[in-house]
Amino acid sequence: MAGAAAAAFAAQVLRGRWFMAYGSFLIMSAAGATYIFAIYSKDIKSTLGYTQEQLNTVGFFKDVGANIGIHAGLIAEVTPPWFVLAIGAAMNLGGYLMLYLSVTGRVGARTPLWLVCLYIAVGANSQAFANTGALVTCVKNFPESRGVMLGLLKGFVGLSGAIFTQLYLSFYGGGGSNTKPLILLVGWLPAAISVAFLGTIRIIRAPRSPTAARREYRAFCGFLYVSLALAAYLLVVIVLQKRFKFTRAEYAVSAAVVFAALLAPFAIVLREEAALFRKTPPKEEADDVPALSAATKPSPAAAETPPATAMERVVRALRPPPRGEDYTILQALVSVDMVLLFTATVFGVGGTLTAIDNMGQIGESLGYPQRSIATLVSLISIWNYLGRVSAGFASDALLSRYGISRPVVVTGVLLLTVAGHLLVAFGVPGSLYAASVLIGFCFGAAYPMILAIISEVFGLKYYSTLYNVGNVACPVGSYILNVRVAGRMYDREARRQGARGRGGGEEGADVHWGEVLQGFLLDRRRGDGGRGGGDGGARVADQEVLRRGHLRALQGGGGCRWRWRWQWHRRRRR
Repeated sequence: MAGAAAAAFAAQVLRGRWFMAYGSFLIMSAAGATYIFAIYSKDIKSTLGYTQEQLNTVGFFKDVGANIGIHAGLIAEVTPPWFVLAIGAAMNLGGYLMLYLSVTGRVGARTPLWLVCLYIAVGANSQAFANTGALVTCVKNFPESRGVMLGLLKGFVGLSGAIFTQLYLSFYGGGGSNTKPLILLVGWLPAAISVAFLGTIRIIRAPRSPTAARREYRAFCGFLYVSLALAAYLLVVIVLQKRFKFTRAEYAVSAAVVFAALLAPFAIVLREEAALFRKTPPKEEADDVPALSAATKPSPAAAETPPATAMERVVRALRPPPRGEDYTILQALVSVDMVLLFTATVFGVGGTLTAIDNMGQIGESLGYPQRSIATLVSLISIWNYLGRVSAGFASDALLSRYGISRPVVVTGVLLLTVAGHLLVAFGVPGSLYAASVLIGFCFGAAYPMILAIISEVFGLKYYSTLYNVGNVACPVGSYILNVRVAGRMYDREARRQGARGRGGGEEGADVHWGEVLQGFLLDRRRGDGGRGGGDGGARVADQEVLRRGHLRALQGGGGCRWRWRWQWHRRRRR
């Protein structure tokens, strides 16, 4: 009898919602391989003999593959989640394995650039299939806690880069000098995890009583505490590894701690399933049945309508349904709500991504030492994670307890990013640390809330596709603001300053983003007739005063905090 009960409990655990959620957490913790491209990109450049422009092209195709996932959503509309995950695993293994063979020279002397771009685009695109197969399924299985679920899953994605780094250092050693094995690890590990949970990730309909809702929230809090502990440990160990040289055994201990932290949520799964097992006898659960929520309840029976003309059918297809009912994909795409959400993501989240992409160059131009720049990048990553998980829990709590909708919370977060951008623009000594915290937190907080709003406004029936439509907005915003706006400002300022201040040539074009920002924002009038440093923007010689003064202010020095500003204005008057 005890053996039969144990077998029944094991079957319930393996087929339950909580083990499905745990499997999704593991898949997401391995779905952020695109975040560590900077670690192994130098080996791609050196072994294949690429120029910096060619390497940037490879990085561009990596970003395109990671962010374009509408086709994954369309496939998920007509196939079960396991099929979507299987496609993603095959693409991940095939793309990154071919990239590894190319870098190690096992498929020829030098792989053409277009093939390398194809390999990394295919491998990175597997991330869209993992998100669609695991994350969207979790949201459908826990519709009342969609904000919490999105925050947790996106948080694990944010930690995946640091997790990969620790596992790579443990498996292959070398202190990170040879990063070619990291490409191989990125190829086989996410694919293996997805294949291991193919039978687990599925849509499960389960009743949800008020008591079950309270237990559900406590379980999510347990997952949150585990992820917070993992994030804190990764931050500490990364700082220690930058300061001290670790041995192979010490790297192995670090990886073992990471493994233990990833296994810890399974104890929460056992606790929740044990509580369900004691209350109700095990029942056969329906697989592949959509979970219904307030936004996905079927509409009242429609009365039969007379035959309509072609124009009437088009208008009827585009007309949005009543609030609370599911939109079709076409209705959602042409709705005013989607236009507003897409615009807010492009110019709100895209602006924070532009600042994050250029934070290293801004720190360098303002005189921050290289170690401080690395700290800035780490701060952005950690606060990005904290923004994701805290926004999920906070937005759900504000909505259920105080009736504050998620769009209002997103508006507040985007307004908070203004302070971060101003801190970057004005360059107050030491302000870049606070700016990195604000920008990283706001970027992490806004993104999962916007995805949750899409599910609430348009329903969960076609969420697989609409989720990926929302994902496209972020790279579009990055392209508009980073390439078309900030990139053109940079090039214009480089042409203006380079030849005059640094004697022309290749070195003269080395203008940093901080110089561009200061040139436009530090009391410089446009069009001053060519006097001083050109027709707008500070001179390169002036920038040297700015950078030296900023560095002295960072290093302390009592009353020198604002002395560098006086020196700069004094040079201007000359």
